[in-house]
Amino acid sequence: MTMYRKYYQYEEIKGDLRVKVEKVPEEVFREAIANALIHRVWDIDTHIRVAMYENLIEIISPGGLPKDMTKEEYLDVQISILRNPIIGNIFFRLHNIERFGTGVKGINNSYSQSEVKPRFEVYENSIKVVTPVMKKELTLSDDEKLIYQFFSSNRKLSSSEVVEYAGFGKTKVVKLLKSLVDQSFIKVEGRVCGTKYTL
Repeated sequence: MTMYRKYYQYEEIKGDLRVKVEKVPEEVFREAIANALIHRVWDIDTHIRVAMYENLIEIISPGGLPKDMTKEEYLDVQISILRNPIIGNIFFRLHNIERFGTGVKGINNSYSQSEVKPRFEVYENSIKVVTPVMKKELTLSDDEKLIYQFFSSNRKLSSSEVVEYAGFGKTKVVKLLKSLVDQSFIKVEGRVCGTKYTL
């Protein structure tokens, strides 16, 4: 939490008030960390990984979904299976979580006013939660928003990679990338064949 507050919170003056601004909601970060601790598999000899970048935070928890839970049920919060009930109850009593089975829903709700959304990636032996820096005032076309979304979860992309993700033609993608660069949403790194785009 100390590192989170150092890099993802700041204060600004609005009129007579000093207002705290959260680039990633503190509630979201705390919930994602708590879920990683409560739901991880503890007999796997590895650590929870928290990676902090300028545009997002990634939290990777060891262990996939509990047995008999599908990815759809996890994402839609159809059912909640508490893998480590003792740890879960401790976190609940310490008020580090509000109630069981609301983590994914709560994280998504916190981004309801943001153009970029959190992502949940489920693998056989791990679960990754990606919480991007919130963007509330984007004035982009639908195609530009689609392209911009790719950069919220990828640090650097070439135009060819964007073509592959978006399914648009090369000419259209180059035009959209130029528009995003001109509006200062993304920047260009490198030249000619080595050109990459990033936030």
